[in-house]
Amino acid sequence: MTEAISDIKQWGDNLWIYLPSVVVKKAHLHNHQRVRIAVEDGKVIITPLKDQALTLEQRLAQFDPDRHGGEVMNSEQILGAERW
Repeated sequence: MTEAISDIKQWGDNLWIYLPSVVVKKAHLHNHQRVRIAVEDGKVIITPLKDQALTLEQRLAQFDPDRHGGEVMNSEQILGAERW
């Protein structure tokens, strides 16, 4: 069993808790992952939810050229025999 001790902090009207990397790795969690939070017999249970497959439109909406380092294709430039 992997365990860690952490403090609960206040952020605005909410409380948050820091999850140490050893717990994150062992539970296979990642940034922006959805989780189910439940209380059972006075214990807080965090269960990771499976990532849903994104549609092409959702993937394109998340694309950030600065973050992903991608190039934007210049449609005015002719390369070889290609014409757009």
